[in-house]
Amino acid sequence: MTQTRPPAEVPAPARPWHATQAPPRPKALTTVVATASSVLALTLLVAVGEWSHQVLLIPPLAASMALIAGASQTPLGQPRSVIGGQLVSALTGFLVLAVLGQGVWSSGIAGGLALGAMLLLRVAHSPAAATAVIVAATAPSAGPFLALLAAATVLLVLVGLVGNRVNRQPYPVYWW
Repeated sequence: MTQTRPPAEVPAPARPWHATQAPPRPKALTTVVATASSVLALTLLVAVGEWSHQVLLIPPLAASMALIAGASQTPLGQPRSVIGGQLVSALTGFLVLAVLGQGVWSSGIAGGLALGAMLLLRVAHSPAAATAVIVAATAPSAGPFLALLAAATVLLVLVGLVGNRVNRQPYPVYWW
């Protein structure tokens, strides 16, 4: 009886050092609509903030909008993660603020604990960790901050919903 050997694997050709494994660029229209959606959503936050005499646009929300418009198919860009992650992180920041007080050490601890809280509650949203840092660093008034943050995240999701529909992207993949 003769034994058959499995065919030897042929090594893949070596990639040139400059070759990329990055995904292809999106179509031009997709890029334009995603960019326009982001500009619209963030300037709406500024407009509502000006109207209400409150700061509504904080840096983590710009990062949130980038995920909603540019990575809408990922778990990080879903409404559950955007809204829930931001609110959970803010609450984590307020908890750390209540226990440790305001400061840079509190900010570092709040940012790290926010990740754990988001993972436990299944609302992971990386930009939201920065919201916890902001809360512990600046000690805003809890009620108004949380209300404004909730309104801002809902506005971002709504604008993202429209922008993704224009781009024929199914968004959200899931709501909650």
